Amino acid sequence: MIKRIFTLATLLFCLSVTTNAGGLMTNTNYHIAFDRMFARGASTEIDAAYSNPAGLAWGYDGFQMSIDFQKPWQNRDIETPSAKYNGKASAPIVPALFASYKKDRWALSSMIGIVGSGGFVKYDNGVPMFNEKLAGLLSANGITPEQYKLDSKMKGKQYIYGGQLNFTYRITDFLSAAVGVRANYYDGYYQGHVIADQHRMFGSLASLELDVDQRAWGFAPIVSLDFHQGPITVAARYEFRTKINTENSTNKLDASIGTNLMAYLAANSPAVLQTIASTLGNETTPYEDGAMTRYDMPALLAIAAGYEISPKLRAALEYHFFDDKNAKMAGNRQNDLTGGTHEILAGIEYDINDKFTVSCGGQRTDYGLSDEYQKDTSFACDSYSVGLGGAWNINDKMRLNVSYFCTIYSDYTKQPTTTSPQEIYSRTNNVIGVGVDYKF
Repeated sequence: MIKRIFTLATLLFCLSVTTNAGGLMTNTNYHIAFDRMFARGASTEIDAAYSNPAGLAWGYDGFQMSIDFQKPWQNRDIETPSAKYNGKASAPIVPALFASYKKDRWALSSMIGIVGSGGFVKYDNGVPMFNEKLAGLLSANGITPEQYKLDSKMKGKQYIYGGQLNFTYRITDFLSAAVGVRANYYDGYYQGHVIADQHRMFGSLASLELDVDQRAWGFAPIVSLDFHQGPITVAARYEFRTKINTENSTNKLDASIGTNLMAYLAANSPAVLQTIASTLGNETTPYEDGAMTRYDMPALLAIAAGYEISPKLRAALEYHFFDDKNAKMAGNRQNDLTGGTHEILAGIEYDINDKFTVSCGGQRTDYGLSDEYQKDTSFACDSYSVGLGGAWNINDKMRLNVSYFCTIYSDYTKQPTTTSPQEIYSRTNNVIGVGVDYKF
């Protein structure tokens, strides 16, 4: 039991803070047009620099760019039979930049944004995997919760910044192709402490303190095809897996038993004390300075179709598959997934007149989750997302986009085991956005 507690405690570094649309490690919402319509995989506008690079062959001749800002906020709650733990995930204003230049049959384009994870998460009262199991261990040895003070806090940050460059060429009057590459930079930190102390006999009982920074680079080739004839556009995009192998820069890593309690265990339970010592030595090694941890971004296949119903009305459907099972994660957690992530997206857009456009859309995300994959420090929930918004053509060169979308998650119930109670994971997510497209 003691070994399990300290093994789990050292997993604090795995805090996951994804707050945006997309897969377990991948964001797909960069441009505000996505937030207000979702299915943008057949776009030929400036947002195609990410969602459909081959589609730019049918886009605006000349140079254009877009700058977009989004504000997400999210709750990540864990409920056990005895307590509820509220985690607040947030991010500052999240920007993205798009640019493209088209001449005749070819185009160059780029996108810069936060392509994976993106934000902060904080649990002011810790998480149950340590709090409740530590309380259970102490109670089994006659130390009940009212006899000591428990101070437990955890927080983490994950950002994967990406810069993408594409080359597009129109092969025939109906078919175009694009090749590109995205450079990804992972930047994260994980901080937490759990301290049980102020016991009248032993004073300090146990403590864990963790402060680790992680950084790494990764690169992903991208290929796409686009068929465009009349009102119909059909497109496909494939992003290869991005290998991200982060290196620890450990500022603090300390797990210990209080001096008085240690002396008591040495005199009365030396076997227990030996177990704790060996566990600490074995389990803290992976988090020492210079240790490596994998956070791969999975390969992504996107297939989309768009149809212009009338000069004013357009609709689109899209499918995403994230190959999470073949993207390595910390502790090889990908092996606990039952499969990859499947997404279905749909959207519709209507031009009220030459100045104003409105749109709405939806998305269904289905992860290959299992009880073994779900952890207090990193969990996911299947979801539906809905978004709406509009665009204002200020003049012939400038367009203003605004949007709002929310994600409705299905609670995940993790069944109890002999060592853990039932846990219910739940999340909420909201994003507002504004952006400006400009044609030169």
